Amino acid sequence: MTHPTAHTGRGFDVIGDIHGCAHTLETLLENMGYAPHQGVWQHPHRQALFLGDIIDRGPRIREALRLVHDMVEAGSAQCIMGNHEINALAWETPAPAGSGRQFIREHTERNRRQLAATLEQMAPWPDEWAYYLEWFYRLPLFLDLGEIRLVHACWDESLIRPFAAQYPDGRIDREFLESAAEHGGFASQVLERLLRGSEMRLPHGGKMVSKDGLVRHSFRTKFWEEEPQTYGDLVFQPDALPEDVATRPLTDSQKAELLIYGSEQPILFVGHYWQQGDPHPLRPNLACLDYSAVKYGKLVAYRWDGEHRLQRDHFVWVDVPRLA
Repeated sequence: MTHPTAHTGRGFDVIGDIHGCAHTLETLLENMGYAPHQGVWQHPHRQALFLGDIIDRGPRIREALRLVHDMVEAGSAQCIMGNHEINALAWETPAPAGSGRQFIREHTERNRRQLAATLEQMAPWPDEWAYYLEWFYRLPLFLDLGEIRLVHACWDESLIRPFAAQYPDGRIDREFLESAAEHGGFASQVLERLLRGSEMRLPHGGKMVSKDGLVRHSFRTKFWEEEPQTYGDLVFQPDALPEDVATRPLTDSQKAELLIYGSEQPILFVGHYWQQGDPHPLRPNLACLDYSAVKYGKLVAYRWDGEHRLQRDHFVWVDVPRLA
């Protein structure tokens, strides 16, 4: 998985969460100089790198899957796993005997709602959907190209190192997915941290309701903040913390447990986090490229040409109209 250098004269275009916005993806690719050749979008000198979350929520999920799949199979793109792809696999995969559940991802109304658009749009093509589910196993959990890294939500070396020792190509198999049914086990930890990020529990058993109506007892946190003092210094999600929680000081033990992606590490690209405003680096070596495309935000790419520090003018995007 690890290469001594990613820069061999071929540029990379790292693209954030698509969520079924196929037409907008075509516009973004066209704006970056890609064009269909024998039915596959390609660039003469560059390769697209997708950060996962191709499916769910958007209006053209089947078209988005076909476009990304065909680019990957033709070698004009690479794609990593997003939490929505793993959700789909876990939804469709029976749980191991004795696990106490029917499927690895339980068929609750909340989980069904998250997958509803994909299940509805792919229903007329069950064989095609079955093929894509198998194809998801070919998407690695991360890419380490030496000078740049990609992971959907969070780079945690303490989990990536032992995982890569077992799975050198970064791809899980069904056995690994089944073992993730054991909450708190190694497989569960890997999938939760890499694909969903780091989280912190709200104090005193508190809860908050997100903008999409989900009740949450924890919040998504920054994994690069080196000297946070309060809960508010760590929050990294569209929903703000209640004021009394945001100003609450972190304890020394909480600070000691925090994961930190250091400023000296290679450039890292993530998706997942529903950013707003104009795309920009979070830090000179860290960028989130998920800007809520499916919520009429932006579909964002970063055009990497070998630089060691992210440049604001290398971000490109398409504003997503209605019926994207």
